Amino acid sequence: MSVQNDFLRVPVWYPDLAPFTWDTKFVKLSPEMVALLAAGKSEDDDDVLHSPVAKSLMHAMEGPLGEIPGNAFVFVDVCAPTDTARFAGKRGAVYSARSALNNLLESEKVAAAARRGEVGYICMRPFRNITWAREFRLFIHDGALSAMSQYHLVRHYRRLEGVKERYWQMAKDFVAEVGWRLPVKNLVMDIYITSGKKILIVDLNAWGGETDPLMLLTWERDWSVPAEIQLMAPPTAVSGDVTVSF
Repeated sequence: MSVQNDFLRVPVWYPDLAPFTWDTKFVKLSPEMVALLAAGKSEDDDDVLHSPVAKSLMHAMEGPLGEIPGNAFVFVDVCAPTDTARFAGKRGAVYSARSALNNLLESEKVAAAARRGEVGYICMRPFRNITWAREFRLFIHDGALSAMSQYHLVRHYRRLEGVKERYWQMAKDFVAEVGWRLPVKNLVMDIYITSGKKILIVDLNAWGGETDPLMLLTWERDWSVPAEIQLMAPPTAVSGDVTVSF
């Protein structure tokens, strides 16, 4: 990982941006613990959880998890285990150190990041059942907000039509407020707008490359010209006589 992109790791950016995200706990990993995550496990193979390294890691996780009321969301420096059955069924909510570690070990995303040398910490936040319509991706170019995209491209949210201009202005004000804290001038920031109209940072991502431009569709554009907020269009109604032939 480059020096520039190192800032995108949660343990690195959190000290500078902690007031603008959820309270997060960290457990530093030994080389043996990183190797454990890199190896991963199959869903029905629990033997690895009985290893000395796994037991030591679960013990280290118990204290921070105990400080989080209710369920927690547990991930690593650069990614979350969104490719697991637990994420599909419970959006990743965990309560015990054992279930948290098991979820991380079942994630190929986490294992791949560990093998690439991008994992040094386990990160823990209070679990929040996020409303998908209020999660967005911000495209920050040359230190300023250039575009904003609906994050979950599952459907058109009619409720967003009445607030999209307000959300765009909120995002512009937010980037203007935190911009001086960002040593990286071009980056992608995922945010969540709470019911209390507060913006919280979910994650930071690299500019371009494998980062999905979502509603912006492509990275090949003039980012100096703001594209403002981009939302999924409402479904098109078809009227009149429709003839379909095969």
